[in-house]
Amino acid sequence: MLSAASVLLRGEAAKHAELLVLRHEKPVLRRQLAGPVRYEPADRFWFAALSKLIPPSRWREVFPVTPGTVLGWHRRFIAWEWDYTARRTGRPSTRAAIKALALRLAAENPRWGHRRIQGELAQLGHRIAASTVWEILNAAGIDPAPRRSGPTWREFLTAQAEGIIAANFFHIDTALGKRLYALVFLEHGTRRLHITSVTTRPTQDWAVQQARNLVADLGTRIESLHFLLRDRDGKYSEVFDAVFEADELRVIKSAPQTPRMNAHCERIIGTIRHEILDHVLIMGEAHARQVLAAYEIHYNKHRPHQARGQLPPEAQEQPAAVHDLKASRLLRTRLLGGLINEYRYAA
Repeated sequence: MLSAASVLLRGEAAKHAELLVLRHEKPVLRRQLAGPVRYEPADRFWFAALSKLIPPSRWREVFPVTPGTVLGWHRRFIAWEWDYTARRTGRPSTRAAIKALALRLAAENPRWGHRRIQGELAQLGHRIAASTVWEILNAAGIDPAPRRSGPTWREFLTAQAEGIIAANFFHIDTALGKRLYALVFLEHGTRRLHITSVTTRPTQDWAVQQARNLVADLGTRIESLHFLLRDRDGKYSEVFDAVFEADELRVIKSAPQTPRMNAHCERIIGTIRHEILDHVLIMGEAHARQVLAAYEIHYNKHRPHQARGQLPPEAQEQPAAVHDLKASRLLRTRLLGGLINEYRYAA
C-alpha cells in the first residue's frame, strides 16, 4: 500500500525514467544469461543520462548497480564530453574531391607548379591557398615544377603599371632550322597579350606596320595607356615611335643590354617558350601564326594571372563557387593537340 502511494505521488518524468531503465535492463540481461552481467559503454551512458531524471533516493531500488557505480559512469560521461584531445580543431581539412582534382591537374599538366594549379582551381571556383595545393602535391610525392622569379625594376613600373604597354622581339626556330621573328606587346595593367605577326625579315617598315595594326586593334582602350616601353633594338625607328606618340604615348627606352628593365615582356616570352614553343615543332610562318594566335586567345581569355588575383586578362570578376562537386561535370578542352588544357564546369 505504501509503495503504491509513493508511485502515485512521484512525478511523471521520474516514473517514465524508471520504466526506461527497466526496459533497457531486459536486453542487457538477455545478452548475459550464460555468464555475469556486463555493461557496455552504451548501457553505462544510458543509465547515467537517466539518473538525471530519477531522485537519488530511488537509485538503489531502480538501478541494477550501486549508486556509486552510477555516479562513476556519470563522471566518465561528463569527462568524455569535455575531452577534446581526440577531436580535430582549427581549419577544416580540404575535401577529398578537391585533392583529387588538384592531383589530376598536376598529372595532366606536368609543367604546372602549385601556384599555376591554384590559379586553375580558382578559375573553376575552388578558392584554396597555394600552400594547400603544395601540401597536396608534396603528400602525393609530386615534385614542384620549375619556377622563375618576378621582376625587380620597381621604381617606375610599379607606379605606372596601369598605363604601360611594353614591346619586344623574340625569335622562333623552325623544324628545318629557319629562324622566324615575332613582335609581342604586353599591357602591364591588364596583362593582356598581343602577338602581332611572324616574319623572316623583321625590317623597320614591318615593325611600323605592326605598330599601326596594334593601335587599330586597341581602339579606344589606347586612351588608358600613357607609356610605351621598349629596348634599343635597331628594328625600332622614329616612325615606329611616332605611331604611338600620335596617340599621346610617351616612348621610354630601356638601358643598353638591360633586359630586366623590360622584365614583363621578357617574362611573357619565357612563358610562351616554356608552355608552347619548347614542345612543338614549328614548320613555317603559317604554322607559327596559328600556334601563337591560339596561345594568345588562351592567355587572354582563360589563363589565370597571379597579379590579377588568378583572373585572366580579359576577365572582370571571380567565377561562382561550386559547392556540389559530385553533381558538377568537369569539362576539359584540349588546345593545340592537348599541349594546353582548359577546364570548366558544364552549365
